[in-house]
Amino acid sequence: MKYRIFISSVQNEFASHRQALKTYILSDPLLGRFFDVFLFEDLPAVDLDLQDVYLKEVERCDIYLGLFGKEYGFEDSEGISPTEREFDHASAHHKLRLIFLTDISEKERHQKEQKLINKAQAVLVRKTFENIEQLKSSIYASLIHVLFEKGKIVSGPFDASFHSQAYITDISTEKLKSFIGLAKSKRGFPLSEDAGVEEVLTHLNLMSETGNISNAALLLFAHSPQKFFINSEVRCVHFHGLEMVKPIPSYKVYKGDVFALADQAVDFVMSKLDYSVGTRAKTTDIPGKYEIPREIIAEVIVNAVVHRDYTSNGSVQIMLFKDRLEVHNPGTLPLGWTVEKLKQLHTSVPYNPLLAYPMYLAGYIERLGTGITDMLRLAKAADLREPEFEQNEDFRVVVYRPTGEVTGEVTGEVTGEVTGEVKKVIMVLNGEMKRSEIQASLGLKHDEYFRTDYIIPAIEQKMIEMTYPDSPTHPKQKYRLTPEGRKLQKQFKDAKQDNSE
Repeated sequence: MKYRIFISSVQNEFASHRQALKTYILSDPLLGRFFDVFLFEDLPAVDLDLQDVYLKEVERCDIYLGLFGKEYGFEDSEGISPTEREFDHASAHHKLRLIFLTDISEKERHQKEQKLINKAQAVLVRKTFENIEQLKSSIYASLIHVLFEKGKIVSGPFDASFHSQAYITDISTEKLKSFIGLAKSKRGFPLSEDAGVEEVLTHLNLMSETGNISNAALLLFAHSPQKFFINSEVRCVHFHGLEMVKPIPSYKVYKGDVFALADQAVDFVMSKLDYSVGTRAKTTDIPGKYEIPREIIAEVIVNAVVHRDYTSNGSVQIMLFKDRLEVHNPGTLPLGWTVEKLKQLHTSVPYNPLLAYPMYLAGYIERLGTGITDMLRLAKAADLREPEFEQNEDFRVVVYRPTGEVTGEVTGEVTGEVTGEVKKVIMVLNGEMKRSEIQASLGLKHDEYFRTDYIIPAIEQKMIEMTYPDSPTHPKQKYRLTPEGRKLQKQFKDAKQDNSE
């Protein structure tokens, strides 16, 4: 048996939202098993009073889902809109009612629409939404709660389940504050950085009304996520050849929250890729680019971290070979999906919706549902072989490195006196620069990784020096090349010029 959802709204105001919600609910592996969706657009043309037809559908439904916004809509002879008629009919027939409001001020709403909202909120808890992705996240959480109450599921989806041994003190206020600042700059997140833990987690649907903490909240903001989920780590391996053979040049296991996991893993791969150095013909800085665009690397790794199956004992594994990057993710495609559908424009059906939405707010997922097509487009623009996707025991993505020689390259492997990481610092350092400026020039995000694998080795190898060597934490601290560093930078410049002639 499926529970029938009647979606009610002013027809023109939420047309795209209604269709997106229907597709989302029916495509989700869990929700699609238990729910069906009725939209008035689905009715065939009939010679009947439409309002009577809609009210009959309200009677047939199990859940009334109302989207209330700015407009009140068409008014009948009694001055009442179809949306209000449907809400009253659902109330009279004791239907479960879920109300979602656009996040706008009362002054922006039609006066009668505000009266309808006041009537609804007098008897119901309603939630606000700013965009379709937040609406999906809120509806997902509400429908999972419905299934719990009806006994259809005993233990819910991983991200929406509550951890029995987690408490509010396990959540890092510093991580929440950092997230809010990032989400504000990226997506206009409405809460202030001084908002309390309960307020933020409730806003993101990551905490129950009784104070229980969800698994998604722990993965995003816990002091130590691996305390709760030991397998929530990313393993990165670098091989010089085409196969997995020892000795292994570089092997790292990264831990931390999902933001840190993504940043560290991306930076690991970037540190091993060839970095092509340009000239100063049009700028005082030496322009450079990686052999694979950072956007592709970030997309495939963030997807693996966000959409993996966290109930699996496996971990995300990233393997860089001479000719390719392989990312293995213990997860599966949505029910009924194929790799070919994944490569086309498609609706967003994240494996862990409550985990994915904060990642979207923080800018780690640029546009939900378009990441794979963006990755394919970027690979084509960079003249790379099309990435491959494969679903077996796990989900595997292969991104191919370019064939042939890279002109003016600064390799990620150890060459001569210094490592590829140190060489990249040497090549982008121009005059005196802050650590953050050098890091941004190389497209790297994880501060600690950059410090330990780039800055410290470059100082130890006497290729760069601090402007305040006696005060490493000086607020005006910058870095500059040593005579030896300038000599090596010139060698790379000369080599580039020789290769271009």
